Amino acid sequence: MKKILAFVLMAVLVLSLGAAALAAPATYNVGVCQLVQHPALDAATEGFMDALKEKLGEDAVKFNVQNASGDSATCSVIVGQFISDEVDLIMANATPALLATQATNTIPVLGTSVTDYASAYEVEDWNARDIALNVSGTSDGVPAQAQAELLQQVFADAKNVGLLYCSGEPNSKFQADEIRPILEEMGYKVKDYTFADSNDVAQITANACDDCDVLYIPTDNTAASNAELINNVCLEKKVPVVAGEENLCAGCGCVTLSISYYDLGVVTGEMAAEILANGADISTMEIQYAPFTGKYNAVNCELLGVEIPEGFEAIEAAE
Repeated sequence: MKKILAFVLMAVLVLSLGAAALAAPATYNVGVCQLVQHPALDAATEGFMDALKEKLGEDAVKFNVQNASGDSATCSVIVGQFISDEVDLIMANATPALLATQATNTIPVLGTSVTDYASAYEVEDWNARDIALNVSGTSDGVPAQAQAELLQQVFADAKNVGLLYCSGEPNSKFQADEIRPILEEMGYKVKDYTFADSNDVAQITANACDDCDVLYIPTDNTAASNAELINNVCLEKKVPVVAGEENLCAGCGCVTLSISYYDLGVVTGEMAAEILANGADISTMEIQYAPFTGKYNAVNCELLGVEIPEGFEAIEAAE
C-alpha cells in the first residue's frame, strides 16, 4: 500500500511540474546590433525594446544590445556572436548592421532605420528576391519626390544643389540616386559631393558650399555623426541644408521631412512580437513605413534667413 501511495504521489508531482513548465512564459533572447550611437538610432532601439516588452512582458524577453561605434566590421563581429549564442531574433539598426546579418539565413532578422532594402541587398525587386528570406523590418525613407518638392518650395530661387553624403553607405547613395533626376527635372543643376569617412567631411562640405546654393543631405549615418562639423562649415559659408531626417536637421539643417524614429522602432518591435510569440512567417512580412511631418531648425533658419514653410513644426532642442 505504501508503494502504491508513493507511486501516486510521484505521479502527481511529475504532472504538477509538467503543468508548471507549460504555464511558465517563454523567455526569448533578442540581439540588437546598432551601427552607431546617435539620437535617431537610439530612439529606434528604445522604441523596439519598449514595444517588445509591452507585447511579451518585461520578463519574457532578454536583450543583448551592442553598438558597433560606426564600424561595419564590428557589426559582423557582433552578429557572429549573436549567431553563436543562438538568439531567437536579431534586430539590425541601420543598413551596415543589416548587411552583417547575411551571415545567417535561419535566425529571423528585422531591420530598422534602413531606407531601402532592395538597394541594400542589390536586388531589383525586394518582394521577388531569392536571398535574405529571413529578413524584414521597417524603413525610415521619405519619398524622394516629397523631399525634392520641399527643397523647391523653400529654395525656389536656388540654381545649384549639392548632394552631400558618405560614399560608403548604400542607403545614402540610393537616396541621392532617387532625388537627383527629380531635382534636375525641376531645373536645378545637381552635383554629388561624397566623403569616404569622417576624415574628409569638412573639406568635402566646404567644396560643396563653394559650388552650391543649397545642400541636400539624406539620412546618412556618417553625416549625422559629424553634424556639428558640417553645421559650422555651412553657417560660415551661409549655405542652407535640407536634411533627410529630424536629428540631422537639428544638427546642421534648416528644414526636413522627418519621421519619429521611436515610433519606427515601436513598429519593428510589434513585428518581432508577431514572429516570436505568434509564429509569423518573416518571409511574408512586408516592409513597414512611418508617416512623415515637416520640421525646421529655428536657429539655423534665422541665421540664414530661411522662410519657414507654413504648418511646419519647430524641432525641440535636446535637453
